Amino acid sequence: MPEPRRLALFDLDHTLLPLDSDYQWADFLARTGRAGDPDEARRRNDDLMERYTAGELTALEAAEFMLGLLARHDPVDLAAWHEEFMRDVIRPAILPQAAELVRSHLAVGDLCAVVTATNDFVTAPIARAFGVPHLLATNAEYQAGRYTGHIAGTACFREGKVLRVEAWLADQGYRLADFDETFFYSDSTNDVPLLREVSRPIATNPVPALRELAEREGWPILDLFPATY
Repeated sequence: MPEPRRLALFDLDHTLLPLDSDYQWADFLARTGRAGDPDEARRRNDDLMERYTAGELTALEAAEFMLGLLARHDPVDLAAWHEEFMRDVIRPAILPQAAELVRSHLAVGDLCAVVTATNDFVTAPIARAFGVPHLLATNAEYQAGRYTGHIAGTACFREGKVLRVEAWLADQGYRLADFDETFFYSDSTNDVPLLREVSRPIATNPVPALRELAEREGWPILDLFPATY
């Protein structure tokens, strides 16, 4: 098999999806009575989303709530609920233009990965639904048959995305510099550290602050779907 000449990295939430899978998972659990007090769960979820969009949220703050939702339930139940979540929330949100973007990179042999701050429990089935073979996500710690509510290793968030991509490539014997072109598609200013590391940063459905930065830097802007902010 020939060595890949290009690398294509995709953020997930509001980039390939016109929604935030982390937020929607918490909302799904709240709506179905699986997140404790539904009103309190929704309040915390809304607060975290507002702070994330504003670039004011830390990985540990997000994990305290989001990974805590995993820790309170049996993994067998979580797996069954996630199938409902994929059916009712995620699959209807996978739009043809986003799926085609991924296929266009896979079809020419690019090495492709989803690189997302959302935890791997939520996002692994979503990456598979897009056909992306590699996932770099914030790993939910799992011990003795249960999720602990903590992060395992480096959170895939802000500068952590750069570290995780570099470590993943090193495991395969690559560096970013080994590729003729390196793409990263993202909507968020939280991803500026990784956008600055690749040769082809593409602001995708960007928040206003990233759109402004992309215009100043001369980065391409790709609007796959109407603004969701």
